[in-house]
Amino acid sequence: MSIHKYVSEVKLVDHNQQIVFDYLSNFENLSEYLNSGLIEKITKQIPQVKISNFESDRDSCRFNITGFGLAKIRIVNREPHKTIKVESSGGLPLSITFWIQLMPVSAFQTKMRLTLHADLNMMMKMVAGNKLEEGINQFAETLKNLPYK
Repeated sequence: MSIHKYVSEVKLVDHNQQIVFDYLSNFENLSEYLNSGLIEKITKQIPQVKISNFESDRDSCRFNITGFGLAKIRIVNREPHKTIKVESSGGLPLSITFWIQLMPVSAFQTKMRLTLHADLNMMMKMVAGNKLEEGINQFAETLKNLPYK
């Protein structure tokens, strides 16, 4: 097993840095959004992945992935208004850590970049590497378009 790094494109979010940070650093906000249709959208894009039983609190979330079991992710570090660090545990076939990095552009715009570190063996890298590269960019695009409040 070795760590492989995937970095998203930089996305421009049309909201204040503090608003973006406050929203993303609370998984309860994501629960509301996921349960309102994002899970179905993911399932349509990747038919072999079925996500169900999504639950969250402020610091963590858990959900079932068909074929893998229970997956858990937890916010392990928050650097106010700049960085959110998340780690996985549970039934995922790989260990992941990712960062959401935020940087102000103006009073009403924020640059966002995601960095994913995945602990993969060579076979998993060959099978999932391209999907993780695509996935991190799709995830960044999804986060860019969330209904920040």
